[in-house]
Amino acid sequence: MKQKSMTALVSAFSRAYHTRQNETKIFEDCIAGKLLTQDEYRQISQNMASGIGFFNPSFADSPEEALRWVVDHQLSPSPLGRAAFAEKALETAVSIGARQYLILGAGYDTFGYRQPDWAKGIQIFEIDHPATAQDKKKRLAAAGIGIPQNVHAIAVDFSQEQWQSALVQHPAFQREQVSFCSLLGLVYYLSKTAFVSMLGAFNEILPKGSSIAFDYPDQHSFCDQAGDRAKKQVMLAEAANEKMLAGYSVQELEQLLSAHGFLIYEHRTPREMTQQYFAAYNQANPEHPIEALDNVNYCLAVRR
Repeated sequence: MKQKSMTALVSAFSRAYHTRQNETKIFEDCIAGKLLTQDEYRQISQNMASGIGFFNPSFADSPEEALRWVVDHQLSPSPLGRAAFAEKALETAVSIGARQYLILGAGYDTFGYRQPDWAKGIQIFEIDHPATAQDKKKRLAAAGIGIPQNVHAIAVDFSQEQWQSALVQHPAFQREQVSFCSLLGLVYYLSKTAFVSMLGAFNEILPKGSSIAFDYPDQHSFCDQAGDRAKKQVMLAEAANEKMLAGYSVQELEQLLSAHGFLIYEHRTPREMTQQYFAAYNQANPEHPIEALDNVNYCLAVRR
């Protein structure tokens, strides 16, 4: 992780592509495309279109349609679904008192730079590896995007440092304030030991009423029972030197959360995500349907 995260860049690309290509959207991100140069956007587009044989060997159409197939079927379901899931939960949390938003593994998340009026009164903390954090800062500057006063970047190497120490020492962070935390696209790359440690840290620094939102691979993600798209997702991550490490059953996840003071408030399977978050888009785009990725669940848990 001495270099910027490639999976995070591809996630930004998928959000940008979806926003540019569709009138009815699963999730709209007007900033993601500005973080990529024109050459990067074009290169990722070409690479994905030319890789159609890996994703769909029988596909026989134009490069433009090949790109759309790869993005809609493989790249965008998780980034779009988890962003829609988390930001809906965040809005609810803010409406009932949350005043801090912690984004762990922030990558190229853009919420702080397109924040709606209801978020202007909260403090936003982007916590990520120094290489990715620094690269994001450069991209924001190159795009002419200023950093709002309520957005704070905390650069931490999760494998070597206690991120919570850096957070609690930040002058803008207040331990007594109810917080909303997102771990979008992060749990995949944590060992079970590291995930348990992170839950323990949340239990230590977050007051009651705080919540965490995350997507995670289920217990079948790394075996033959996994869906074809899930298997390809694992291979793509390994090719980017960002290996996925652990999956969880709902029962195991519930036990881990409970042991650290959290109760599951909302849980969505791929089918439920498709029905709740993708239905309007699919109705408007029957020729290009999108379904939530196989073997990926979504969870919102509250500190009791």
